[in-house]
Amino acid sequence: MPENTPEGVEQAPLVDIVLPLEQSEETAAWRTAIAIKLEVPEERIVDMRLRKHSIDARQKHIKVQLRIAVGIDQPLPPEPELKANYATPASDAKSVIIIGCGPAGMFAALRALELGLKPIILERGKDASARRFDLGPILKEGTVIEDSNYCFGEGGAGTFSDGKLYTRAKKRGPIRDIYETFVAHGAPERILIDAHPHIGSNLLPKVVMAMRQSILEAGGEVHFGAKVNHFILSDGRIRGVTTVDGREFLSDRVILATGHSARDIYQQLHNQNVRLEQKPFAVGVRIEHPQPLIDSAQYHYPLGQERPRLLPAASYRLATKIDDRGVHSFCMCPGGFIVPAATENDEVVVNGMSLARRDSPFANSGMVVSVEPEDTEPFKAEHGVLAGIAFQKQLEIAAKQAGGGGQVAPGQRVTDFLEGQLSANLPNTSYFPGIKSARLDEIMPEWIVSRMRRGLKLFGQQMHGYITEECNLIGFETRTSSPVRVPRDADTLQHPDVNGLYPCGEGAGYAGGIVSAALDGIRCAEAAAANDVK
Repeated sequence: MPENTPEGVEQAPLVDIVLPLEQSEETAAWRTAIAIKLEVPEERIVDMRLRKHSIDARQKHIKVQLRIAVGIDQPLPPEPELKANYATPASDAKSVIIIGCGPAGMFAALRALELGLKPIILERGKDASARRFDLGPILKEGTVIEDSNYCFGEGGAGTFSDGKLYTRAKKRGPIRDIYETFVAHGAPERILIDAHPHIGSNLLPKVVMAMRQSILEAGGEVHFGAKVNHFILSDGRIRGVTTVDGREFLSDRVILATGHSARDIYQQLHNQNVRLEQKPFAVGVRIEHPQPLIDSAQYHYPLGQERPRLLPAASYRLATKIDDRGVHSFCMCPGGFIVPAATENDEVVVNGMSLARRDSPFANSGMVVSVEPEDTEPFKAEHGVLAGIAFQKQLEIAAKQAGGGGQVAPGQRVTDFLEGQLSANLPNTSYFPGIKSARLDEIMPEWIVSRMRRGLKLFGQQMHGYITEECNLIGFETRTSSPVRVPRDADTLQHPDVNGLYPCGEGAGYAGGIVSAALDGIRCAEAAAANDVK
């Protein structure tokens, strides 16, 4: 991890103040509020440094909550420079194979270097720069390059997403270290301050490429186009893996960090009798509104009024439970775009992304219903533990058919969805391949539709203007998380039946976003380093 803050930097008092929005950037207002709070004369406050920034828009008069490091009678110590500095492992260092170059895999590799292991990353897709060019055929021609797309490649599914870093995984590890690692590799320093930090899909590719460079410079290996197709197992231990192009990589430590869309990996593990489990997940749609409508609702000003300069594009989080199933918003992207996230050409899958500026005229979010293992019972006879994947796939194929070709997605006005009728036409959308009017309420299972309708009506009561003819539902959001868990021991983090195999991150069922995946990657690297394999 980047060098820690030198002793004394955070020894200064940290003061929490609340200011009106219009005063939130005025250092004079900071000083006055701090002086009152500390009961000291203003002239004794000679230095101030912002540590945390959050907006409280629950009331009409918006407030900003600030946490400020204060230098009383003397300046604050200089800020430390965050540097990416990783030692090269010894020439005889043990290796650890890491399958997947998403946040779990990359942070596992960096931590492995710190612990004296040599990381060898195997990534089925391309580096972020080359990967960007492969998005063109998806957007313009509707053709998915199956190993290089919005899900597969350097940085994982998060690379061309919003780059959200906010997480509720507060007890899983040093979240600040994750943020500092990103900053050390080129992410904006603002992520260390914002209550809900994000990097943006225009900046994140450069960050992950810099992280890869750190791994290589320290003596690690990163192999692109290295799609794993077999696990070398003997006597209850892993010995290495092979790739589709015939290469063999040997190690008695393998971290499995493939992400939630590497379905072939689940199938291969299943074929080799490596135990898997079903887990809950969620499916639904992308719901898209004009961003000004969301701004108006969340910031309590009339629709048509310009959003104040100091306010970012507004977000929301909505959740309820209906008939023992959760209905909730997911991966909300203010000022964002809906993107095609399919990994095969017989399916349509949608997801959301935002640029750092979040200046698109649209707001989108997943709107999903939770799916429990028992909900996939009709698929179990044929697919067994992979029934959840079959359930997802059926919806994705149906979306492809309803869209009519390429990556055109089926769409329906939210008002028509609630009334059970075909939309005569559809509002404008950020989804570049285009949308086609379809009866989403007839394509999705009735038990999902009924819960989503009731949930949407409730959310419309909670947020003024949420249910509007200007709102599209676009199908389908199916890749919220993996429907499969690769089991592991709670203490050793190894698969219970395969010594040296470390299921990791979102794809294995132990994370749900960039930060939690990164934290899990670190934990798995530490577990691998501690395993004295015989």
